[in-house]
Amino acid sequence: MSITLLVTLFIVGYAAITLEHQINLNKTATALLTGVLCWTIYALFHASNTNHVVEELSRHLSSIAEILIFLLGAMTVVELIDAHEGFRIITDHVTSRNTLRLLWILSLLTFFLSALLDNLTTAIVMVSLLRKLVTEKEQRKFFAGIIIIAANAGGAWSPLGDVTTTMLWIGGQISAIPIMKGVFLPALVSLLIPLIYLSFKLKGNNIAPKVEDTGTQNIQGGRLMLYCGLGSLLFVPVFKAITQLPPYIGMLLGLGLVWVASEIIHKDKDEEERKPFTAVYALQRIDTSSILFFLGILLAISCLESAHVLQGLAIWMGNTIGNLDVIVVLIGLVSAVIDNVPLVAATMGMYDLANYPMDHKLWEFLAYAAGTGGSILIIGSAAGVAVMGMEKINFMWYLKRIGILAFIGYLGGAVTYLLIYQILH
Repeated sequence: MSITLLVTLFIVGYAAITLEHQINLNKTATALLTGVLCWTIYALFHASNTNHVVEELSRHLSSIAEILIFLLGAMTVVELIDAHEGFRIITDHVTSRNTLRLLWILSLLTFFLSALLDNLTTAIVMVSLLRKLVTEKEQRKFFAGIIIIAANAGGAWSPLGDVTTTMLWIGGQISAIPIMKGVFLPALVSLLIPLIYLSFKLKGNNIAPKVEDTGTQNIQGGRLMLYCGLGSLLFVPVFKAITQLPPYIGMLLGLGLVWVASEIIHKDKDEEERKPFTAVYALQRIDTSSILFFLGILLAISCLESAHVLQGLAIWMGNTIGNLDVIVVLIGLVSAVIDNVPLVAATMGMYDLANYPMDHKLWEFLAYAAGTGGSILIIGSAAGVAVMGMEKINFMWYLKRIGILAFIGYLGGAVTYLLIYQILH
């Protein structure tokens, strides 16, 4: 009875999260309620063994906290770079006015920048740049659609580039160098296939008009904050390799160093002038709602894991579908409809590290599939939803013009991964 009630509650909560805009109920509130109610039901049906339930909750909360603290630190560092307009140093070098060349430059820049930052932040930065380069609305929407594919592909091969890849890294399912080596080429192929197709389709198109930049002047310390911020993010995997401490410790170290740098840069200004460039102000600007959403959904998933629901689902899928590669490909396709965070969290609970150790094929392929599969529909990734709001892109417009390209690229990258793995193993 308790298992049926748990699963029903989770499905109802998940449906409410998916239909957030239709029912006008913020997904963070739904996720928090779902997570808390799942554990409440689990505790009530195991009232005779409350200590065990509390121990299970504490064990899961420790792992969840590592992810949330890591994300909090990374988001603050990115906000500090952005407050100093550090990203302009990169984007101001994009000067091409040829449509096809501009598409390639923006896509590849997005792909690599997303691996350093994260796919959501990179998508926002690149679409902001796009507005300065392309004035024609329809053309800009098309470029923005390809940026979504590039951002998600770039995030899939780096432990810093996507929340789900970060979860796998912190959870011990993957390590930094192997995931970069194993997924980089498949992720790149998933982007190159749409770009190569468009290279033939867009031949002879008009030059994209550029808008003169009349924005704000360069802010003091922008270049230093860019280098310091990106350096701190890149140092996290190195710090983990040297010390064997969890990634969030390295991220907190990086945040502390960037924080100190921002204080030193503006030490001569009065308090009011300095305020917009401080870490305290950056902490107020980060998307705290997303942090709480991850907390709620990960609490719900961890409850299903403790109740052995996920293990049962893994056994059922194994008996019904059989092939693990097919299962992962299907998970990637489902991530186009359902948020990939709970999907990956559920998969982590379905398959344990005893049978599928660190850097196993399952985890690497899952990082690719969940990261790039979300590009097929515009609602399938945080980057897609953000760009959808920024450029007012219609769901069906994206599906017809971008979604099919993303789907072909996704399958192409999946085949590439399986072929490379077959050759190397």
